Amino acid sequence: MDEPGKPTDLSYAASGVDYDMLDLFKRECQQAAAATGGALARHGLAEPPKVRGESAYLIELADCYLAHVEEGLGSKNLVADAMLEATGRSFYHAIGVDTVATIVNDVITSGALPIAVAMHAAVGDAQWFAHPARRRDLAAGFAAGCLAAGAAWGGGETPALRGIVEPGAAVLAGSALGRIAPKSLRIAGDVADGDAIILLASSGVHANGITLCRRLAERLPQGYLTPIGDGRGYGEALLAPTVIYVPFVAACQQAGVRLHYAVNITGHGWRKLMRADASFVYRMTALGDPGPLGRFLQAAGPLDDREAYATFNMGAGFAAMVAPAEAARTVALARAAGFTAWPGGRVERQGARKAVVLEPLGVVYEAASLGVR
Repeated sequence: MDEPGKPTDLSYAASGVDYDMLDLFKRECQQAAAATGGALARHGLAEPPKVRGESAYLIELADCYLAHVEEGLGSKNLVADAMLEATGRSFYHAIGVDTVATIVNDVITSGALPIAVAMHAAVGDAQWFAHPARRRDLAAGFAAGCLAAGAAWGGGETPALRGIVEPGAAVLAGSALGRIAPKSLRIAGDVADGDAIILLASSGVHANGITLCRRLAERLPQGYLTPIGDGRGYGEALLAPTVIYVPFVAACQQAGVRLHYAVNITGHGWRKLMRADASFVYRMTALGDPGPLGRFLQAAGPLDDREAYATFNMGAGFAAMVAPAEAARTVALARAAGFTAWPGGRVERQGARKAVVLEPLGVVYEAASLGVR
């Protein structure tokens, strides 16, 4: 426990999430998985190029692509459990929405619209489901998330894994199937020099950086009940449901706006902007408002700008790269669909350099800081 009243800098790695090690395993999995793509041929299917290392796996058919994503919520439901104990209030409807959002927001980065979503709810003890509000709210929230994404809830799995999952805990995750039709709607990473980067606002931390948020709660005098300055307590603010961005991508497709690339700003924070395989510099000139929770996290941590924007979305949950001539229309489409959106920056070719530059903050993330490929 930190000494009371003595500020100590926090970091995501120090809180127990080492992305370097996680990304190492991801790269090893991609290398091993690449050898399996040929198995699709027996079904008359194929794996399209440049799909490994992206957020969604694609399968090519004659007239469309199918997209598949497996994602997990992480530890956000532990905050909901703590708030349930402290206040008697269930936040599990939001947790259900969150779980769907983590999945479908990855699906749409490929240009696929989700068709069906499945839930995986692993518990340490079947008695976890005995709490009626938590159980019912989770189911209702998951269904609400599916409806917001325009997808059916297709099924799931609820294993009791004593000895693997702690008795009072649950691991929430799921998968989704999506479709890109016609095939020309695929978002394949065709980033170009001069592209505009459009940002869409988040509702808070969404589901990333929660381990660090939980560690901070242990140091706050009132824990999750600590006011953050906007009328909400810390725990309530953390549990704001994740924005589902499916209607934005659907609106762009319907309007004929071609998205060169799309990024769900989740793990790795703003470094995710350089996820595309090609080498470009992503120069961000308008970062937007990190919101009351973002400002609170930085002040209470304390977290410097580099750590905050490498861990959290800091007010921007989704990004799209489009031709400069389409920037204003893309922002207008996002706003018409109910999102807060703005032009955040531009793509620049600087030889072989790959980096994200947060110009207003003087923060730079070079390619080596993102090892997802």
